[in-house]
Amino acid sequence: MDRRLIRSIFSLSVPAIITNITTPLLSITDVAIVGHMGSAVFIAAIALGGTMFNMLYWLCGFLRMGSSGLTAQAFGGNNINETHMILARALALAFIIGGIFVVMQLPLLDVLLLIMDGDAATVELARDYFSICIWGAPAVLGTFVLTGWFVGMQDSRTPMWVSIFIDVLNILVSLALVFGLKLRITGVAFGTLTAQWAGFLLGLWLCVRRNGWIKVTLGEVFDGGKLREFFRINADIFLRTLCLVAVTMWFTRVGSMQGALMLAVNALLMQLFTLFSFFMDGIAFAAEALCGRFKGAGDHKSLRDATRAILMAGGVLALLFTMVYVMFGSDFLQLLSSDGDVVSTAKEYFVWAMCIPLAGFGAFMWDGVFIGITRTRAMLWSMAIAAAVYFVCYFVLFPKVGNHGLWIAFLSYLFIRGAALTVAGRRYLF
Repeated sequence: MDRRLIRSIFSLSVPAIITNITTPLLSITDVAIVGHMGSAVFIAAIALGGTMFNMLYWLCGFLRMGSSGLTAQAFGGNNINETHMILARALALAFIIGGIFVVMQLPLLDVLLLIMDGDAATVELARDYFSICIWGAPAVLGTFVLTGWFVGMQDSRTPMWVSIFIDVLNILVSLALVFGLKLRITGVAFGTLTAQWAGFLLGLWLCVRRNGWIKVTLGEVFDGGKLREFFRINADIFLRTLCLVAVTMWFTRVGSMQGALMLAVNALLMQLFTLFSFFMDGIAFAAEALCGRFKGAGDHKSLRDATRAILMAGGVLALLFTMVYVMFGSDFLQLLSSDGDVVSTAKEYFVWAMCIPLAGFGAFMWDGVFIGITRTRAMLWSMAIAAAVYFVCYFVLFPKVGNHGLWIAFLSYLFIRGAALTVAGRRYLF
C-alpha cells in the first residue's frame, strides 16, 4: 500500500482524534467548577443546560459534515475560489440558524425544559445558564463550519489548536469569574460564552491569515444551483442525524424505564462506545478529506485506494480496541465507577460492549468516505434502514431477554449501517 497515503491518513486523523478527546472538556470543566460551589443543584443545572445545548448542536452537525466534503472536492479540483464560496455559504447558514436560536430562545428553552423535566431549583439555574450561553450559538455553529472547512482543505491541525484554545480559555475565564468575582453559575456561563466566541474568532483569523480574505459577492454566495446542492446535502445529513438521535434517545429511555441501576449500567458501558468513537471519528475525518479531494481531482484510482486504506485502518483499530476491552475491560469499568452493584451488573452485559468495535467500525469508516464524496442520500437511507432494524429487534427481543435485547438491537443497528454503506460503496467506488 502507498506509504504516502498511510502518512496522509495518519497526519489527518491524529489531530482529529485529539480534537475529539478534548472537545468534551468544555462541559467537564463547567461541571468540575460548579462541583465546588457546595450544592448538587449547581451540578444538576449545568448537566441539564449542557444536555439541552448538546441536543441543539448535535442536530446542526450537518454544518461541519456538509462543509467538509464539498470543500475537499473543490480543493482536489484546484478550485480555490469555490472553497471560499463554500465557506461563505456555510457561515451565512450558521449565523442564520444561530440567530434564530437567539431570537427564539424563550420558546426554545420552554420546549427543551419540558423534555428534560427537571425539578424547580435545577430548572431555575438552568434557565440562567441557557439564557447566557445561547448567545454563543452563532459562534458554535460557525466553529462547526470552520472545522469542516479546514478538514476539507486537508488541515486537521488548526481545528485541534482552536479546540485546545477554547478549553483552556474557558477554564481560565470561568475560574476568574466564579472564584474571583463570585458570580457562581453566571460566571460559568459567561466563561463558556467567552471561550466560544474567542475560539470562533481565532479560527476565522487563522483562516484569513493562511488563505487570504474571502473575496466573494452576494450573488455568488447565493447562486441558485449551488445553494440547491448545498441544501440537498445538508438536508440529507440533518435527517440522518434525526434517525441517530432517535436511536440514542430510545436507548437512554429504555435504560431509564428499567430503573436507576440499569440506567447507570447502560451509561457506564456506553462509555466504551464513546471512547471507541473518538478514534473512529478521527480516521473518518481523514476519509472525508482524502476521498473528497481525490473525487474533486477526478482521480478514481486514488479514491479507491484511499477507501481501501481507510477501511483497513478502521478494521485494525477495531481489532485493537476489541483486544483491549477483552483484557482490560473489567478494570476500566471499576475505574469509571466505585459502585459495586453497578460494576457487577455491568459485567453481565459486558460481552455486548466488547462487540461494539467490530460491529461498528464499518459505519464510521464509510460515513467518512460518503461525506467526502457527498453521497449523502446513501448515508440517509442506510441510517433509516439501520434505525428500522434497531426498533424491530428491540420490540421483538426486549420483552423476551430484557436489557440483553436492547444491546443486541444497538449492535444490529451499528452493523447494518456499515453493511448497507458497504453495498452502496461497491456501487459508487468499485
